[in-house]
Amino acid sequence: MPGPGAHTMYALGVGAGLMRLSRGRFGPHHCLVYAANAFLGPDLGSFAEWLASCISSSSGLGHSLGSLAMDLVHHPFYYPMLLGLPLSFFYAWISALLLRKGILDPASGVSLSKMQSFLLLSAGSLSHFFLDHLFEENGHSTMYTWILSTGWWKNSAPINPDAVVVVGLLCTSLFAGFVYINRLKNGKSIIKRSDQSLRLVLIIATLYCTWCASQIYWRNPPQPAVGEEADLGVLIFLALYFFLPHALCLLSMNQRDYIDTADQLPL
Repeated sequence: MPGPGAHTMYALGVGAGLMRLSRGRFGPHHCLVYAANAFLGPDLGSFAEWLASCISSSSGLGHSLGSLAMDLVHHPFYYPMLLGLPLSFFYAWISALLLRKGILDPASGVSLSKMQSFLLLSAGSLSHFFLDHLFEENGHSTMYTWILSTGWWKNSAPINPDAVVVVGLLCTSLFAGFVYINRLKNGKSIIKRSDQSLRLVLIIATLYCTWCASQIYWRNPPQPAVGEEADLGVLIFLALYFFLPHALCLLSMNQRDYIDTADQLPL
């Protein structure tokens, strides 16, 4: 299972990259809250379970309460649902305190709001489980097992002609649509084209997952959707635990750019 070092370095590495790319809209305060929740966040349940066992080692009630806290808090969605509101107030207060005391530069000149704190808390929780699901229980976690189950078959999985046609059509449409959106002399801004490209990816991904699910779960008898490939599980996992937390980080950014005067040429 990934430990504190892996969770923290992953989150701070992502945060540092976002700081650079966003030119300060995602600042050090964002990084701190995001990394704190990727590191410790959902593991508060594990800490509560350990603390209860230490305080009342001979009491079954203490162990039961600790196990309940573990089950409720150590979860990618229950953690922000149960603790998101109080912790958002706490992180917003900490951010304002760090700014007021001059301890941590926010780059933008303002502290985090409660909504920004909640978005970062949720992103940290999902990023925490991005590593946990992949590297815990010797690769036999429930999520990882399900991902593999969407592509593994007892016998050699045949590549059906209808799968070749559907998958080929969807992938070709994705490439062709992307080229069309970003064609030369389009006249649209890069922001507009990136938004359209993202919508295209989401549409094709939805159709792709629908095709895979229909072949695996709705067809009787089921048949491989893409040979032995576990595309359905991989796409859903990446959507929930990779793209969604990064999207939440982007939503938490400040609205205005911060331009460091040290990078500017003197007039």
